Amino acid sequence: MAPLEPWEKALVDAGTFLPTTHGKIACAECHGGVSSATDKEAAHEGLVASPSSEPEKYCGECHADQTATYPYSLHATQQGYWTALDTRSGEVPENHPALEEMFGNHCATCHTTCGECHVSQPKNVGGGLFTGHVFEKTPPMTRSCTACHGSRVGNEFLGKNEGIPGDVHFREARMSCVKCHSGADLHGTATSMETAQANRYDGMEAPKCIDCHPTAAPGGDTNPMHQVHGETLSCQVCHSVTYTSCDGCHVAVSEASGNPFFETDATYQTFMIGHNPLQSEDRPYSYVPVRHVPVIENAYEFYGEDLLSNFDALPTWVYSTPHNIQKNTPQNASCESCHSEDAKIFLTADKVRQEEMQANAAVIVESLPPLVTLEQALNAPVMPADHVEHVSDSCTACHTTGIRNAPVSPENHAAYKNNNCTGCHKLQK
Repeated sequence: MAPLEPWEKALVDAGTFLPTTHGKIACAECHGGVSSATDKEAAHEGLVASPSSEPEKYCGECHADQTATYPYSLHATQQGYWTALDTRSGEVPENHPALEEMFGNHCATCHTTCGECHVSQPKNVGGGLFTGHVFEKTPPMTRSCTACHGSRVGNEFLGKNEGIPGDVHFREARMSCVKCHSGADLHGTATSMETAQANRYDGMEAPKCIDCHPTAAPGGDTNPMHQVHGETLSCQVCHSVTYTSCDGCHVAVSEASGNPFFETDATYQTFMIGHNPLQSEDRPYSYVPVRHVPVIENAYEFYGEDLLSNFDALPTWVYSTPHNIQKNTPQNASCESCHSEDAKIFLTADKVRQEEMQANAAVIVESLPPLVTLEQALNAPVMPADHVEHVSDSCTACHTTGIRNAPVSPENHAAYKNNNCTGCHKLQK
């Protein structure tokens, strides 16, 4: 996203803004200053540049429901970062001031206010009013959502990674972020830090694919792969494609100024399936895609020694829900993608750095899924309840030889087939 010119950031379009509800409120009501002043310096005395930095004071009169929960939302608290930092640091009290200083210098700019979603671009991407100060009920996706969540989510969703198609929900349905992520998700639902989310995967899975695709739920349709795998796999295991991982994010020091800054050693494309590190009733899956995050043990040594003394308490290959969903993917093209002796897409020990082995012990796949035997292949599919209406004496009117004409019969299928095929392929009850 190209940066705005200074005049573009500050311009208020009176013709567009003044007729709106917010445009009927005097500027000084929200921004302070001295409305009776006749020169700029006097008028700006006591100016409040970002009123929504105090949402309860400036927004709460009209938006009480949102301002009651937003201060405890992940967008406001950035608690997801602190949950990881506290866990990896062992919550050692004497180290916390150093971590807080680091966080303030390098991470706190990701905090966003009401105005930075609904009126202007976020400050950490340069700021600037959306539409001449018009308040947008639905934030513009590329200037708000993916302006911050761009390097991974935005690039994956929009198809900006070379050779990797964009998410089918965007590419074909032109869906924006808020089609799946509701206002309640973004504004939060907690009313205190005690009930606030610890991170974005804390609590129920939301959004959940089967909310819009109920027939893909186990028992919800007759797709044999959905029936066979049930809740063993998250949806993304079969329907995501290559996504971004990163290595070695750490605080470096500028040679010119001596000031600290963050840099990352490497960014690259991966697709890895690991054991679910967050397995619970809400996320029962045994296998999920995992993404490498760039944290390293000495990431913050500029601010103090051994600040991540409990580094191995969390994996560096983490639970992931990539935003690049496809119906057809390399791994769902055939059973052999997973069920073979040389499956490449599992996070096996040889793909993990030695210094990260302990941290990732619960995620590493020690043994690959077993090979699919002919007997399993014959008995696994479940025929639709109305399938009997279409079955011919031999079934081969529809089921021809070949691998990609789904549903198909293997070339040696005839040796096992009875007159109507139902000896192996059972009708769904």
